[in-house]
Amino acid sequence: MRIAQVAPLTEAVPPKLYGGTERVVHWLTEELVALGHDVTLFASGDSETSAKLDATWPKALRLDGSVRDPNALHMVMLERVRQKSDDDEFDFLHFHLDYYPWSLFYRQPTPFVTTLHGRLDLPEHQPVFNTFSKIPVISISGAQRRPVPHAHWVRTIHHGLPEGLLTPQPVKPSYLAVLGRIAPEKGVDRAIKIATRCGIPLKIAAKVDRADQEYYDELIKPLIQGNPLVDFIGEINDREKPDFLSGAVGLLVPIDWPEPFGLVMIEAMACGTPVIAYNRGSVPEVIDDGLTGFVVEDEISAVSAVGRLATLDRGAIRKQFETRFTARRMALDYLATYHGLMEAKPRFKLVASAE
Repeated sequence: MRIAQVAPLTEAVPPKLYGGTERVVHWLTEELVALGHDVTLFASGDSETSAKLDATWPKALRLDGSVRDPNALHMVMLERVRQKSDDDEFDFLHFHLDYYPWSLFYRQPTPFVTTLHGRLDLPEHQPVFNTFSKIPVISISGAQRRPVPHAHWVRTIHHGLPEGLLTPQPVKPSYLAVLGRIAPEKGVDRAIKIATRCGIPLKIAAKVDRADQEYYDELIKPLIQGNPLVDFIGEINDREKPDFLSGAVGLLVPIDWPEPFGLVMIEAMACGTPVIAYNRGSVPEVIDDGLTGFVVEDEISAVSAVGRLATLDRGAIRKQFETRFTARRMALDYLATYHGLMEAKPRFKLVASAE
């Protein structure tokens, strides 16, 4: 099958450090190529892929200080995809750009789908899904769908990562961990309070976006300074994650927002590390409570769960990851969805011609 994967230009594919969407696009693309498909990846020029790379811009926009209007370059990329579609270069188009492609691609015959990677609970999302109620979309969790049940959902496909990317390491777990990004909704302040109450060291491997610098300086930094239990490591890459996660007795995810998926949870599971996460968004779908971690409601129940981490089997956690959250499983789910939408191609042609 000739497949176009259309990624955001914000980060390279895969990202150099933080970047969930681009990382998932990379894993999916590599699996599709490995399965024998002809894949073209539309992404920034510093991306690395086994597919054909169609680069709209030479560098990821987050790393290119000269770009002040990223929407302009995304519009150019969408036009490149449209032109190649008009030349019949693809059997299927897979977008990872939220709603940006919909108006343009609804009016052409090549079947397509959009995976929605972010939150959908903002009021301004409602008119978008009312207007484009026939556009096929994929959710990354059932929880993500709740604010817009009227969207044309075709499937929920949980993320997956390569089976051998992150593996358990022979180190003795000795601390609690936080991994990802420091932002108000991520609850790093709550993680510090949980670890402090338990008297267990906490290592924080996370980035601080420019938009969250003030939050970090005013709220998080004072909690770290002078606290002998807290070690702020900063942003780490995939090569560093196996040792970091394997050395943790548990990963703390005390979020305060409707998490669409939470890639960090399956990264921990891949290393056999249990997760303690607040019952928000996708958390109950991703964590098998009592097997791969504990789903908790607040700080008190999180502290209690820390005391039960030693009862969990780290080998069983890794096995559950291999069953539910590999990139190969994710790619096969997407291929089944592509085939189903291709069979419905005449319906989309009819809609496009009517417009």
